[in-house]
Amino acid sequence: MRGWLRRQALRSLHEFRTRLARYKLQERRLVKAALADDATITAAVHEHMTTHGLPEPAVRRRVNVYLDEIVPHFSVLSYYKLGYNLAKIFVNLLYKVSVDYQDEAALAAIPRHDVVVYLMNHRSNADYVVVAYVLAHGVHVSYAVGEWARAWPLEYVFKSFGAYFIRRRFREPLYHAVLERYIQLITRNGVTQGIFPEGGLTRDGRLRVPKLGLLDYICRTMLDPAFTRDIWFIPVAMNYDRVLEDRSLIRELTDERHRPGRVAQLFSVASYLLSNTVRLLTGRLQRYGRVAVNFGTPLSLRAWLRTAPEGVLAWPKERRLPELEKLAREMVTRIGAILPVTPVPLAAAALLSFDQTVIPRSAVLERMDELRDRLHEVNGKVVRGDARIGDVWDRAWRMLRMRRLVVVDGDSLVVLPRGRPLLEYYANAIAHLVPIRGPRRPFHKAHEVETDLPKLKKL
Repeated sequence: MRGWLRRQALRSLHEFRTRLARYKLQERRLVKAALADDATITAAVHEHMTTHGLPEPAVRRRVNVYLDEIVPHFSVLSYYKLGYNLAKIFVNLLYKVSVDYQDEAALAAIPRHDVVVYLMNHRSNADYVVVAYVLAHGVHVSYAVGEWARAWPLEYVFKSFGAYFIRRRFREPLYHAVLERYIQLITRNGVTQGIFPEGGLTRDGRLRVPKLGLLDYICRTMLDPAFTRDIWFIPVAMNYDRVLEDRSLIRELTDERHRPGRVAQLFSVASYLLSNTVRLLTGRLQRYGRVAVNFGTPLSLRAWLRTAPEGVLAWPKERRLPELEKLAREMVTRIGAILPVTPVPLAAAALLSFDQTVIPRSAVLERMDELRDRLHEVNGKVVRGDARIGDVWDRAWRMLRMRRLVVVDGDSLVVLPRGRPLLEYYANAIAHLVPIRGPRRPFHKAHEVETDLPKLKKL
């Protein structure tokens, strides 16, 4: 039986032509044993013992809890036979998926023996599935996953896919010593990783200020004199015509008390899948528009370090992080530059640029055309950028009508009050590319205003 499973796993790797670090196949118990004996973790154990007055066995048990939580049990068959096929069904059932831009020459120039880390913007919990599906033919990505997925059976599934869990906003030094050494262990061994530098989902649709924790851990792998490879950071940008959690994210933005717990999130996902299964069986399921993924120009960490102050990675944390923030902001800038402009964000930006409720349809299409021209001027990655603007509107309109955000009144379009926050959310996704008006009212306190149709100001 074991021989048959091994043959099936090898067949899957050959079929997908996957770049898989051999260390991914390392037995979990060996990884945990290596970390338990790690000198840095041992020092952190002794410091924790001194600080909290605890005996070493008690602290070692805590370390084992962290290791059980973090270290995955990757299965080739689970990932490529179960995960990939489920992702293929899920993604294509809900969206039209496309990769509209990638810097092919720069990506192809990355030496095969170097380490690759994908840095992605975070719009939906579906991001994990979408990127894994897009990259499946060529590379396996080990994700850093938040605590939201640590509910059964998601925890088992994600671990079998090679993901490792992180506790956000958990400040215990012992935990972070264990997490840092695990990340550096897999980085040294060439494991391809995927992280979200924003540290969580965007609540208002905009790109967030980057967090530095995981990026710092990965970069400090360079301090190991035995590590001779380079690390390449590849910017990945995603955008959706519909984010599954958009209404929930907006509620959390206006009041954090609306943020659901893990059980509530799991129930919400289950209810969502059940309702869409019913729609599929009854022939009423409609796609949610497009999800587009772009891959930008990679950045070499060794090249960046040559421009940074000498020895920056060995500096104390409070001195080191301001320098690493420059690297993080550079990567977020690269992500923003290649963020796909799908039909709904473009239409939302055009509708909101008038700052009023009732707008002639012809004016909206004209404004969309103007915005698209502006995007081309700044090298924006407009999905189907050469299509007739009427066709782009038709694709956006199907989603706006389905969501009941906008209605038709003769030759005019009426933005419904309950639809404005969602339009703001989608327009914000491209606001860094095309600022369409002056200072905006607070996201959750938008009011309806009737004005004459303004001309779009020059940037």
